[in-house]
Amino acid sequence: MSERTYAKVPGGSFVIEDIDSRHVTTPEDFSDEQRMIAETTEQFVAAEVAPRDEEVEKLNYDLTVRLLRKAGEIGLLGADVPEAYGGMGLDKVSTTLINERLTKAASFALSFGAHVGIGTLPIVYFGTEAQKRKYLPKLASGEIIAAYCLTEPSSGSDALGAKTTAKLSEDGTHYVLNGTKQFITNAGFADLFIVYAKVNGTDFSTFIVERTMEGVSVGPEEKKMGIKGSSTCPLILEDVKVPAENLLWEVGKGHLIAFNILNIGRFKLAAGCVGSAKNAIEFAAKYANERRQFGRPISSFPLIGKKLAEMNVRTYALESMVYRTAGLFDVGLADVDHASPDVGYQSAKAIAEYQIECSINKVFGSETLDFVVDEGVQIHGGYGFIQEYPIERMYRDSRINRIFEGTNEINRLLIPGALIKKALKGELPLLPKAMALQAELTEPRPVPSLEGPLAQESHLLSMAKKIFLLIGAQAVQKYQTKLEKEQEIVSLLADMMIAIYAMESVLLRTRKRIDRAGERKAELAIAMATAFVHDEFGRIEAWAKEALAAMETGDTLRTLLSALKKWTKRTPVNALGLKRQIAANVIESESYVV
Repeated sequence: MSERTYAKVPGGSFVIEDIDSRHVTTPEDFSDEQRMIAETTEQFVAAEVAPRDEEVEKLNYDLTVRLLRKAGEIGLLGADVPEAYGGMGLDKVSTTLINERLTKAASFALSFGAHVGIGTLPIVYFGTEAQKRKYLPKLASGEIIAAYCLTEPSSGSDALGAKTTAKLSEDGTHYVLNGTKQFITNAGFADLFIVYAKVNGTDFSTFIVERTMEGVSVGPEEKKMGIKGSSTCPLILEDVKVPAENLLWEVGKGHLIAFNILNIGRFKLAAGCVGSAKNAIEFAAKYANERRQFGRPISSFPLIGKKLAEMNVRTYALESMVYRTAGLFDVGLADVDHASPDVGYQSAKAIAEYQIECSINKVFGSETLDFVVDEGVQIHGGYGFIQEYPIERMYRDSRINRIFEGTNEINRLLIPGALIKKALKGELPLLPKAMALQAELTEPRPVPSLEGPLAQESHLLSMAKKIFLLIGAQAVQKYQTKLEKEQEIVSLLADMMIAIYAMESVLLRTRKRIDRAGERKAELAIAMATAFVHDEFGRIEAWAKEALAAMETGDTLRTLLSALKKWTKRTPVNALGLKRQIAANVIESESYVV
């Protein structure tokens, strides 16, 4: 799509290395074609979905399928599908824009996302040539709709504990599948299911199952808290004969497919959170201007403004993270040869490279959206509790995101764990960096010269990386192979990594804007970056103290706290003044502002 070229960046390296802002993808880099794709998506939602929103919310299968096929007619369903198989073969930035702009379609966006993402991508990345030619053109057009079937009644986060079985027939022509899958999005109307089962009860594998195969049935719709217009049913498999050629990739490789597709799913979920957060800010700002109390609009009250500012700042951070990650994927997946016999290995390696960033986006995105819609309800007051106002539904709909695609707790455990594995494999020089840091613990630290826009904030980012290495090295040294059992410490390390990635993404994007447009035109972005970095750095300092107090006592604790104190020195900023400045812009525009 874009002719810009960026350097390939190792996944997870952001905690120990710095990156030039020129090599980071930001929303300000969108090409005209990418902006046109975003506009096309918005027009589709406005013209086709929004007028039928209430009917979609009543779970009208036929309407949802018709709308999906209309999306297919204009190319939206085939955005991730290579052109050779009837798709558009768009870059990840473009498909991320589609995901973000679809969020005004509410429940329909979830049906769409399950189809184009976790439903279709397993075949795109891991299917045989025959499977791709058979299924992808129909998936891209919407002729058939897909669903992804991993969760079971007894296995959610523990995906490999699945009990669904697949047994190869004596003549080798088919597998017999038995089991039940739970909470399957699109199950009520899907034609094709990506199903995970254990061959001979042991080898976790993946199958393409068609709805018309004998023994396939779907249970009743779940009665959900939110996303009521999306279908969520159990899938029941009773002696289903699945042709051997419908095995996806190889026997025993199901975990690689499942976890890597979940990585993409986590990233796409975060992109949806960007769009939903922007929508919530718009609703809240408009309401705040319309609602009058004590003789004036409630938007004029500083506490309401502070809420709107913080909603906008966190959304700016999330947007910066998501498009930075999209750019990483574009570079990482560029070399995958979809015509190669080992396309599965190529795809798995390219996607797994950024599993840390995907989990970070998922956690930060889902928690940011929950924060934004919660504040949106609060700004609406009693009316936020009334179904007539869209913020009420957004509040209910957002809650599932912290559970979807692996709970946030599971993702928090995965983030540091994946980093340590990369270090042990020699893929990241984590240990040498940590050892070099030890020398700084006793050395006097000169006060750095911090002049120019965001100089102190860039310094705080550097200190945040040192703090993470200090706490991480202490945790590894103390617990060694048993660290994974210390889940509270691992979670604190994850929170630090999430904050560092968010801070760095915001600073890189804002620096890029300053370089292009000048400091004056980037004034609002500088205010948001400053406020965000100082807020996050305060959290990192608190998390570090909590972790050290849990791990050490006495002189050792005092020595480490002394080192921490050196690295957390900073000049406070007028955060309230910055947020008033940001709030004024949100209130005036009645929308998300950058």
